[in-house]
Amino acid sequence: MLAPAPKDTVKKDDTYFKGLADHCGKYKGADTKRSLIQMSVTLVLFLTATALMIGAVQSGNWLAYALLLLPTSGFLVRVFIMQHDCGHGSYFKTRKGNDYVGRALSVLTWTPYSFWRRTHNLHHASSGNLDKRGYGAIETITVEEFKSFSPKKQLFYRIYRNTYLLLGVGTPLFTVVVQRFLVTEPFLQEISYKANMRNSWKSIYGTNLALALTFGALGYFIGYGVLATVYLPILIVTSWAGGWLFYIQHQFEDTHWERQEGWSYNEAALMGSSYYDLPPLLQWFTGNIGLHHIHHLNATIPNYKLQECLDAHPDLPSMNRMTLKDSLASINLALWDEAKKKMITFKELDQEIAESAPEQTSEQGAEQLQAAE
Repeated sequence: MLAPAPKDTVKKDDTYFKGLADHCGKYKGADTKRSLIQMSVTLVLFLTATALMIGAVQSGNWLAYALLLLPTSGFLVRVFIMQHDCGHGSYFKTRKGNDYVGRALSVLTWTPYSFWRRTHNLHHASSGNLDKRGYGAIETITVEEFKSFSPKKQLFYRIYRNTYLLLGVGTPLFTVVVQRFLVTEPFLQEISYKANMRNSWKSIYGTNLALALTFGALGYFIGYGVLATVYLPILIVTSWAGGWLFYIQHQFEDTHWERQEGWSYNEAALMGSSYYDLPPLLQWFTGNIGLHHIHHLNATIPNYKLQECLDAHPDLPSMNRMTLKDSLASINLALWDEAKKKMITFKELDQEIAESAPEQTSEQGAEQLQAAE
């Protein structure tokens, strides 16, 4: 095993990052038996819990409904992690196996598999690269970019990056509504990747058709009101959990962003992704996705091998580690400061602008006085 490296070496030594990548490479590839067992157990739990919620609504047992909502949503988060692994080709040994299962699971997650797979893999390929930001990630702009925006666009970005709106309203809206259409980024269109349009529409509308047939038939038998009362809250809670996970995996103060000329895949994967050290039960529900620095370094490691990979190297458990309590400090982060190499809040930016205003006024006054003389 490699000995722990000092923080400054971790940031500069490409050989060190390559060594970590080689270590993680030992854990890549699916174990079909483990995948099938995990998928079977999760689907049985999810479908059983959903059926119990339907029964609770039909019988008017709202206490049972309320008690079942969180665990059922947790099971759906776990289902999404399995679909996510399929998208990376890490859940089964063949491309067809991953794609068939991934598309089937999209009926439960409401996420168009092929379109999501392409955009998410683009996110992996360019994570932490300021010159290649695109679809598949929470949009993040730099301080200088924000300053160059018009007041109207600045206000729009402030609203967009309000974490409570972004996660509380944005993520369920994205899951239920936005994913039914092909949309582009409002802030970074000029530098975003372009997905294959024809295949994107095929994936999105194919999923929409499957949802209409599946939930249309189910609603016919149990009642559309019952179905909406059960499944929409499940999707909403799942979206909140998934949105927060996706946010905290890259939105933390000491994350990593570089321009193309200084960007390194291995360094960006490790230093730009967090290790979200969750309690065992929450880690189980979230399919180990909190070990995100490992996942970004090698996305072909299935979720059930991530912990083994982490435990087998002395440095990985301490890299960008945060607990639930620690993660709350990232809620208001919104902009990447290229000069300071860290994420900052709008409050910090406003304070910086306010403090620099008197200096700028003094400089302008001196220039005007000099010109008058």
